[in-house]
Amino acid sequence: MQFAFTDEQAMIAETAAGFFAEHATSARTRAAMADNGVDASLWQAFTQELGLGGVNLPEAHGGAGLGMVEMAIVAEAAGAHIAALPLLAGCALAAPGILAGGTDEQRRAWLPRIASGEVIATFAGLDLLAPHGGVADLFVVDTGSAMLIVRRDHPATQVTTLATMDATRPYGRLRFDPTAAEPLADPEAARAAIRRIGAIAIAADALGGAQSCLDRTVRYAGERVQFGRTIGSFQAVKHRLADMMVAIEQARSAVYWAACAQDEAASDADLAAHAAKAFATDTYARCAGDMIQLHGGIGFTWEHDAHLFFRRAQADRTLLGTPDWHREQVARLIGLDLAA
Repeated sequence: MQFAFTDEQAMIAETAAGFFAEHATSARTRAAMADNGVDASLWQAFTQELGLGGVNLPEAHGGAGLGMVEMAIVAEAAGAHIAALPLLAGCALAAPGILAGGTDEQRRAWLPRIASGEVIATFAGLDLLAPHGGVADLFVVDTGSAMLIVRRDHPATQVTTLATMDATRPYGRLRFDPTAAEPLADPEAARAAIRRIGAIAIAADALGGAQSCLDRTVRYAGERVQFGRTIGSFQAVKHRLADMMVAIEQARSAVYWAACAQDEAASDADLAAHAAKAFATDTYARCAGDMIQLHGGIGFTWEHDAHLFFRRAQADRTLLGTPDWHREQVARLIGLDLAA
């Protein structure tokens, strides 16, 4: 099967790539990391000027009415620049949960405000840790037995911001009064949507980051001279770069297979989402490590952006389940006996 973007999807990809290349600069990302992990002006431009805050939400709820492929395109572009945005937290976790499992009233109340950037939303699992929880106005919480909407402005809600490896996606620990929370009407539908859409979006973020690691390392290898030659001319370096490229192309196939399967409601949509999350995030971690090593001494300094990619790669691996956990789900879905 040959997959290619439609003209509209190619235009979205070009627009998103250009937007993040111009605005999600290293300086702005580092400034956001020193504050609360969100570049507020970038978020405003993304949601209001670019209008992609609700890329995968229906038009009736303030979204663009597009699908998971378009969401993956945007997440990939954001990941390529480690954009300091609550994009995954709101658009790929909280909003899909409300859309799939909320009442009509809940959808009307929250989805247009999430799409417009007026409300920052996030998701908290059983550990009550939420990405971008420190700045979130709204939490979709999985308690195991229910899925709840928790408002930040309720007197009983408390959030403690935590120091995390990836300062572009800091976590918050949530405490709240369950009696003051609002249950979603269909918790299983909400949970399934969050797991599947979130996994694909994180995989797309990882794909964008991995590709950036390769692109930046190739440029450096063509400029850095050692022993009278650019280091990119050495066979060992060429092999490392080629291995990165092959892994990235495999990850790209996995991500867009999963996105297409989600849009088409295919029978293997869950399998594809688990596979994409495991493979793409492992690829990102490997490419980020190779990037540091192939940059040599400068790559080991905090001032170099290689560390931003390395830290995001570790965050992507653990958010919504580790690669090992997702591989276990793949094994279960294809009927392998894990005990054996």
